[in-house]
Amino acid sequence: MTEDEKYMTRCIQLAQCGRYHAAPNPMVGAVIVCDGRIIGEGYHIRCGGPHAEVNAVRSVHPKDKDLLQRATIYVSLEPCSHYGKTPPCADLIISCGIPRVVVGCVDPFSEVSGRGIQKLRDAGISVTVGVMEQECLALNRRFIVNHTEKRPYVILKWAQSSDRFIDRLRSSSQEAPVVFSTSESSMLVHRQRAGVQAIMMGWRTALLDNPSLTVRHWPGDSPLRIVIDRDLSLPEELHLFDGTVPTLVFTACTDVPVRQGVEFVTLDFKHSVLPQLLAELYARRVQSLLVEGGAALLQSFIDAGLWDEAHVETAPFALLEGVAAPVFPVDFCSEVQYIGKNRKDVYRK
Repeated sequence: MTEDEKYMTRCIQLAQCGRYHAAPNPMVGAVIVCDGRIIGEGYHIRCGGPHAEVNAVRSVHPKDKDLLQRATIYVSLEPCSHYGKTPPCADLIISCGIPRVVVGCVDPFSEVSGRGIQKLRDAGISVTVGVMEQECLALNRRFIVNHTEKRPYVILKWAQSSDRFIDRLRSSSQEAPVVFSTSESSMLVHRQRAGVQAIMMGWRTALLDNPSLTVRHWPGDSPLRIVIDRDLSLPEELHLFDGTVPTLVFTACTDVPVRQGVEFVTLDFKHSVLPQLLAELYARRVQSLLVEGGAALLQSFIDAGLWDEAHVETAPFALLEGVAAPVFPVDFCSEVQYIGKNRKDVYRK
């Protein structure tokens, strides 16, 4: 591992500290090095707050401030060059007199892409680009998909039996669903919810399971709840409509009720609904969407190719019959984990 790779690895470690609060901004880490010693480091803590480069510069001890003029700053993502909620980080680097910048990857955001690097070079700063580029790109897959494909990063999730059924056949909410998850995997589901901005399920699952779709077993904020209710036939008494967390309902109806904590959006159901739905979420700056069911909704995302990750937990018992699990047209499995006796397959496109 080269010196540049060593410090870029530290940038990536720092960036991951912003996983739960940086969105919809990217996760970014920055490290300032002089004479083989880290004199400052920081990461983007939360959206609207100081960027990683600002926090790194602020962390430099007063007695080390003079070292900035012969230091190198490592940044996992290209420094911004535009005025947003904060001033441009490229301007800060220039004003500090830092002579060398090492960038992990170029920012795909159209207002930055290449401009920050060019501004630094125009100021006479030496800029190295592409150190651990693939790792830096993977760090912000959600941000990159959001800006390049103009939609949220979509994560599919379900649990199933060993013979690939996600539930028994039920016709009433009085019939309890099959429980596949363990206490540990349930906790991990709540961690996953805390890491996304929106969570969605289909009409039938909302009716039969009456879920809260909140974060209860992991610290963090509950995501925006989303459901498709074409004819507005879901009962108002469902947990989705309890007002504790904002809920977004996509419907075909133009005459919608007024409910506290619930917003209704009308879609054209004569055309494909998912692109319309994702476009609406993109316009609302929702960067990540977790789809938890049911089978028909999950399959519709798969068939449309509108997904980026899928997490499938398989319990070690068979149901023999029931609601069939979604099916992938191609095996995308890239990672296998074990949670107790349950197996978890993580698919990525």
